[in-house]
Amino acid sequence: MSDKNFETNAIHNQINRSEFREHSVPIYMTSSFVFEDAEQARALFADEVPGNIYTRFSNPNNSEFIDKLCEMEGCEAGLATSSGMAAMFISLASILNQGDHVLASRSLFGSTHQIMTSILPRWGISHTYVDIMNPDEWEGAIQENTKMIFVETPSNPALDLIDLEWLGKLAKKHDILLAVDNCFATPYLQRPADFGADIVAHSATKFIDGQGRCIAGAVLGSKEIIQKIRFFARHTGPSLSPMNAWVLSKSLETLAVRMDRHCDNALALAKHLEVHEEVECSKYPFLESHPQYELAKKQMKKGGGLVTFEVKGGIDRGRRFLNALKMCSFTANLGDTRTIATHPASTTHSKLSDEERMNVGISPGLVRISAGLEHIDDIIADIDQALEVSK
Repeated sequence: MSDKNFETNAIHNQINRSEFREHSVPIYMTSSFVFEDAEQARALFADEVPGNIYTRFSNPNNSEFIDKLCEMEGCEAGLATSSGMAAMFISLASILNQGDHVLASRSLFGSTHQIMTSILPRWGISHTYVDIMNPDEWEGAIQENTKMIFVETPSNPALDLIDLEWLGKLAKKHDILLAVDNCFATPYLQRPADFGADIVAHSATKFIDGQGRCIAGAVLGSKEIIQKIRFFARHTGPSLSPMNAWVLSKSLETLAVRMDRHCDNALALAKHLEVHEEVECSKYPFLESHPQYELAKKQMKKGGGLVTFEVKGGIDRGRRFLNALKMCSFTANLGDTRTIATHPASTTHSKLSDEERMNVGISPGLVRISAGLEHIDDIIADIDQALEVSK
């Protein structure tokens, strides 16, 4: 690991320059790589020497992106994937076997929930959901065949947290792997591996890209664990394109600057909404009113770029509010330079039942705001006018 600071490593951690002495790393748009001779080819396929064979296996751009992310997360190795959900899926499917059991927080992204409930059971892999807000439930839910604990914190979209230090100790006590979806926090705000996480997964589509340009994911961990994940990915093919890897490596150079602005805007917006007469409640990890404010301060550098709030008037008022927005985007994404508003009950978590949504804190009128990089006064002005128009 480098002795330099986060921001410096993000910029200066690059692959070696070619004979052309380029200042910015080129894009290696090639499907395969030439061998020097038959012996090198044999050694590469036998994993006896490092090097590139085929871009589905590895590529210089992918390697640079992952090397930077490993440095940021404090992990030994990693793998880039074609999407965030590919990262979540291979974190589970490459490790678990028939008869294994997963202990997971009930508050998961909608597609991760579908993997747990609709896909893994077809292969004889079971799961138990526990309340992220009730740690007393966790140890009692561990079974003899529990192989992995899987959580996301802060959760999507309720912004609930779990104590990663406590969870890491619990996993170690029972010799269970701990996997953490760190998409919302990014390694700039939170490093799960420091608290004992064995696997750290990302949807790089979100804050890591930061400008809504490409779909990507990443899985990080120890060399031993990533070797198993890499074998699975090598033969199933969820590889990231060199073009997207190049974009993401460049994005990491500005991650710290962008996350500072996202967080500052989100906190200011949350404070504004907390006292707004047309809002039932506002939730943000670094609001003192958040039930886990002290925990957030303990394990996160700042509170992240997401704010949730409940408009007065329920689901109909919520829809009118979204339709009244002028500057803020209404789209199924987050972590962009542009502020984005989403209605989770009808979009990201629409496949869940009403009961399932309520169990993870998604009420019918809940609105999720991904605070962008615009001036905070303009963000607040657009939300205020939409709240006024939607009365």
